[in-house]
Amino acid sequence: MVRDAVAGVAFAAMNIPQALGYTRIAGMPVVTGLYSLLLPLLAFATFGSSRFLVVAADSATAAILHSGLAGMAPTASTRYVALASLVALLTAVFLLVGRLCGLGFVADFLSQTVLVGFLTGIGLQVGIAVLGQMLGVQVTSRRSILQLVEIGRSLPKVHLQTLAVTLAVLAFVFALRWSAPKVPGPMLAVILATAASALWNFAGHGIAIIGAVAGGLPHLAMPDVRWSDIRPLVSVAGSCAVMILTQSAATSRIYAARYHQRLDENQDLIGLSAANAAAAFSGTFVVNGSPTQTAMVESVGSRSQVAQVTTAIVVGLVLLFLTKPLQYLPQCVLGTLVFLVAIRLIKLRSLKDILHESPAEFALAVTTTLVVITAGVEVGIVLAMVLSLLRIVHHSYHPRTGVMIPDEANVWKLIPPTPGAVTEPGLVMYRFGAALFYANASRFSDEVLGLVGPSPTTVRWFIVDAEAITNLDYSAARVVEELKKNLTDAGVQLGFARVPWNTRADFDRHHLTETIGSAWIFNRLHDALDAYESFAAKKSAVSIAAAQPSATS
Repeated sequence: MVRDAVAGVAFAAMNIPQALGYTRIAGMPVVTGLYSLLLPLLAFATFGSSRFLVVAADSATAAILHSGLAGMAPTASTRYVALASLVALLTAVFLLVGRLCGLGFVADFLSQTVLVGFLTGIGLQVGIAVLGQMLGVQVTSRRSILQLVEIGRSLPKVHLQTLAVTLAVLAFVFALRWSAPKVPGPMLAVILATAASALWNFAGHGIAIIGAVAGGLPHLAMPDVRWSDIRPLVSVAGSCAVMILTQSAATSRIYAARYHQRLDENQDLIGLSAANAAAAFSGTFVVNGSPTQTAMVESVGSRSQVAQVTTAIVVGLVLLFLTKPLQYLPQCVLGTLVFLVAIRLIKLRSLKDILHESPAEFALAVTTTLVVITAGVEVGIVLAMVLSLLRIVHHSYHPRTGVMIPDEANVWKLIPPTPGAVTEPGLVMYRFGAALFYANASRFSDEVLGLVGPSPTTVRWFIVDAEAITNLDYSAARVVEELKKNLTDAGVQLGFARVPWNTRADFDRHHLTETIGSAWIFNRLHDALDAYESFAAKKSAVSIAAAQPSATS
């Protein structure tokens, strides 16, 4: 308990500057970053199941929010804050509906590949978005590519004093990471930059500061919006809910597995819903289970949500007594801290690993990254889900197949299913590595007929290893019936081996057991092989016996 409380204080020191930086990504007033570390933290600690997950402002959902609200109201205005709170409330509703429908499993449908591409795209988008603040130039474009063009044209107008502060903060934070990684560099950078700004009047030298920050605890109230505001924000909230569900579940699983702790993903959905409802009613923006902040709290020794509760208490004290000095904080410092967060989101090492192991998946990850940068975060999250689902369909449509042959140790191995490939003369044992359904049934039939070859064929038995065929639908059953007829006409017996019990039920329901014949459904591959060898031996004996009279004569 004491260890977790101390960890909570340390985590507050590291995370407060980061939360302030997220407000720049979301387009919200600076104080709302502190609000996101207050009631939302307490709500998830009360209702969630994960002992580690930090639910607060996060760069991914902040970027989605800003992308969705751009053009609907001036950033950081009263109207903008109200709309952001409405998005948080709608997100809470979506997450609660997800819990009632038991949708915790949906997180499994975002593949790690496209998630890496998505987060990399957000990192690049966010990093580009704050370059203007870091250089002291005005940027008005909303798209990342146009922002880069605008920054390039404005390079001769860079504010040198602002650039000097930016470089000093970068050097300071990187130096501390190298020499004293446990020291909260961002917090020290904020404190020193704020003190220097107040002492040497940065604002008087043209360095933009954040200005007055409202003090005191947040007022609880419903977002001041109209019913007509809901419809255009449903897609924004839906994108946020998907991102929260997937990112939070992935982060929680990592730490639950690391410390052998029980995790209830559906209970976490209630906690995430409560946290976003708390964000909505306390005047801040959508919150998410953050992998970076969870790693931070775990690194300072936290093993329970006591640390997050302690962090919320520290933030409450800051809101009550320490907001006045924040008015001197240079905007370029916040931009620099956000830039450092964005760098951590760019997963170059993961992309390199994916490229080495699977070039096709690397192409999917890069495609997702490019879409996020060029078309926006909302389109990117939809694409990420679609690509992930398409990969599942692709694997089922193009399963791994092959002809099975025993090696020297009598262990089965696969060879390519090319015409003429056989397990032994007259026998083909063929593996199909996916469920058999309407989309891939024709491919299955075509490959079988290709292996058998044109009549007259030397193949006498064709046995399908059905271990990976976990189900079979009506359309596929009709294709198998037609295949059975064609093979019988060619003098080939069709059989199956290692049929799972649930697939055997599909065989019975679709009358395939009758069509194939129960004697041709083998429990083991070696049972099928032994039966064929017995058949071949008898046939050979009959052939020899038939040849003997002519030999005598």
